[in-house]
Amino acid sequence: MPVSAPPARLRTFALQTFRNVTTAELTLPSEGIVVVGDNGQGKSNLVEAIGYLRLLRSGRGARDRDCIQHGAAAFHLSASLEGVTATRVTAAVDRQGRKKVTLDGREPERLTEALDALPSVTFSPRDVDLVAGGPQERRRYLDITLALTSPRYLQALRHYRAALSRRNAALREAARTGGSTTDLAAVAAWEPALAQHGATLITERQAWVRSRSAEFVARCAAIGETATTGLRYAGTFAEDASAESLLEALQRQRALDVRRGLTQTGPHRDDLALTLDGHDLRVVGSAGQQRTAAIVLRLLEAATHQGATGVMPLLLLDDPFAELDRGRTERILALLDGIGDGQHLVCVPRADEIPTRFTRLARWTVRAGAFAPAA
Repeated sequence: MPVSAPPARLRTFALQTFRNVTTAELTLPSEGIVVVGDNGQGKSNLVEAIGYLRLLRSGRGARDRDCIQHGAAAFHLSASLEGVTATRVTAAVDRQGRKKVTLDGREPERLTEALDALPSVTFSPRDVDLVAGGPQERRRYLDITLALTSPRYLQALRHYRAALSRRNAALREAARTGGSTTDLAAVAAWEPALAQHGATLITERQAWVRSRSAEFVARCAAIGETATTGLRYAGTFAEDASAESLLEALQRQRALDVRRGLTQTGPHRDDLALTLDGHDLRVVGSAGQQRTAAIVLRLLEAATHQGATGVMPLLLLDDPFAELDRGRTERILALLDGIGDGQHLVCVPRADEIPTRFTRLARWTVRAGAFAPAA
């Protein structure tokens, strides 16, 4: 990973009625801060709120309205930034689902213009789901990593999802009515768009895997993995991911898709295969091996962003080393050091769990959603 890219820095961050945080205002030095507090007090909520300014939705997969504090009408986030395009970003969502985002006081015409306003990558114990969870977890990882670094991918993803939703609706209608000629034509109408945009998604995913697979193996080994790890794209198509081949597959599957009421072929069914000595890592890997692979995936996410945009993302470390042995933790921290002189937000339950490399950072405490500089 190049180390010369300038970092994105969060200078101030304010949040109101976001989960258990009624109101909070934090000032962050260039190097970052450490937040110390027991579990359930608000550390992860702070990380989630900061990450919201990257995806414009919860990185934990929660619905917007579920992030609003009980009894409140809306949540509000506000940040001042350095090293990125906009120096002031705000986001607010009310219980009716209305979302308003501003960049330097201006509301963008499309919300997609505000994506990645605050570049960040979150490391947390939940990341093990990237390895141990189902294929949807890894597809989401690929979609986020690539959509935020490739305008072509983002556009294709938006069009593909829209066409997939409409073809599936047409399939359900065809299944309900017995598959009339009119209904089958309605299904077929969405197949060219699915093929065109689906081929773009597959091609870019395959290219990313080819460019990062050796790095995945090397970083796993650097952390201490002695078995042979692997990263490959597992999909319907090996290399021939042309629009023509995908269209032919959709046409072949149409009758079966009608019976099942669901599109069975395409990138929405593919997977990112992680292996250990040639076997499925989620089946044969230990908890530590799965955690190692998940952390490496986050490192690759940061590397991809830095390489594509020239900006080093803010690193949000939400107790990511829990249950890892000291040796692996130290080697992971060494890899983080290799990223460069960026900004870190580190959350730990106790002060004695702050990794040595981060003891120099300014400390904050949190209790029942209230944040304060440590005395």
